[in-house]
Amino acid sequence: MLPFDVILFDVGGVLLTNGWDHNERALVLARFGVDVAGFEARQPVPYAAWERGAISVDQYLDATVFTEPRSFSREEFFSAMCAQSKVLPDGALPILKELAAGGGYLVGALNNEARETNVYRFSQFGLRGLFRVALSSCYLGLRKPDAAIYRCALDVLGRPAERVLFIDDRQGNVDGATAAGMKAIHFTGAAALRAELEGLGVFGRG
Repeated sequence: MLPFDVILFDVGGVLLTNGWDHNERALVLARFGVDVAGFEARQPVPYAAWERGAISVDQYLDATVFTEPRSFSREEFFSAMCAQSKVLPDGALPILKELAAGGGYLVGALNNEARETNVYRFSQFGLRGLFRVALSSCYLGLRKPDAAIYRCALDVLGRPAERVLFIDDRQGNVDGATAAGMKAIHFTGAAALRAELEGLGVFGRG
């Protein structure tokens, strides 16, 4: 018997770069000449709403970037945002591909991501073909590490919590999954993850 029924991956910081973290934001804002301090002061509330799927990317940009006339378009700015997404060096994408190809587990995403960037990242990096379920914040209307998102994920999956393994690079998100009864791994690199998965019996030691 396999040790789990479901293995869920975070995306940013585990498979891909975060894409729109503070470092990426600073690069794009500098390119377009947008004041970083002003943007960051406006950012938290609309960003949280965007990640929950409560507002669109245009509404997010209107609240954070296009608060004054700009010499560039929303499309140009969003394209630059998307360009910050890359495969994470020493990330878990090869492990995800191996698990997906094996077919023994229901493999999916449990990630915080806005709808438009989620669609881009899943398509651009082939994640849609690897994941059998996408429990993204923009679809559930909830964000990690809120307890409700883990309960909702378990309701959707219909599996006992102890049969679900979750992998995330943020300790707070790992703690939230653990509190919900899931087995959770704090991701620190591909080799360490593979060793932990072998220890759990997900992979043989070969």
